[in-house]
Amino acid sequence: MDRRGLVAASIAFVIWGLMPLYWHLLKAVPSLQIITHRIVWSTLLVVGWLLWRHGRGWLRQTLQQPRAAWMLALSGLFIALNWGLYIWAVNAGHVIETSLGYFINPLLNVVLGVAVLGERLNRAQWVSIAIATSGVLWLTFNYGNFPWIALALACSFGIYGLIRKLVAVPPVRGLGVESLYLFLPALGFLIWSELNGAGGFAASSASGGWGMMAAILLIIGGALSAIPLIAYADAVRRIPFSLVGLMQYIAPTLQLLCGVLVLGEPFGSERMIGFTLIWIALAIFATDGFLRARRRPVVLPAA
Repeated sequence: MDRRGLVAASIAFVIWGLMPLYWHLLKAVPSLQIITHRIVWSTLLVVGWLLWRHGRGWLRQTLQQPRAAWMLALSGLFIALNWGLYIWAVNAGHVIETSLGYFINPLLNVVLGVAVLGERLNRAQWVSIAIATSGVLWLTFNYGNFPWIALALACSFGIYGLIRKLVAVPPVRGLGVESLYLFLPALGFLIWSELNGAGGFAASSASGGWGMMAAILLIIGGALSAIPLIAYADAVRRIPFSLVGLMQYIAPTLQLLCGVLVLGEPFGSERMIGFTLIWIALAIFATDGFLRARRRPVVLPAA
């Protein structure tokens, strides 16, 4: 087993799992300001990394791939929607529901594979989907609120992943193109906000010491957006994808723990029942995937 791949995957999922605590530090900053800062600074980091690794021709080479230009523009829109909703939900006190969204996401990917890609499910996968659906319905009718945040996060990230699967572009290069599409609108909004005294930096300067710290956190937030995506892209090249699939539950588990143990969100018996049904579905789904991966013959890459 490639140790570097395991470390890279662990870094990615742990950062994603602890990010609610980071965004919570910026709860005084409007969510739209946070997301636009996140886009601007992560774009500078990712594009700088691509220029260093691949030179100035990486963008032309990437966009030469069939359908890459418009599909990456669409995937960029979905990841921006996902990031924006996630940050708003964290700072509005819905961390537990965001974790539910990322627990549901792997199962939704299976549904999208059937509906869009014509994939077929085995019996265990159908059972997983049925139990997870029961969990969502329980949360809807017994907890009293439709879990729209969780489902919107799962759908937006699921559609993002589907688009990225359909376009034959390396992961980090695709992220670079998506970021460039979002960069100018985000930068324009930030400049306009700063000129009108409503930007994160302007508000930070007026707030003294903590305000300056908030400005620094906004910049670092861009790196914390890009680093796990780059680490994840490296991990999937080095370790079996089935192992990556199992490790991905680190992130929503840590998010749930952050919401309950650190941020003090309520997690009563009604939520526990709904989450338990979804965890049972995930256990069946993950076990089935692991067993099928072990039975699959190993194909060595050509020399």
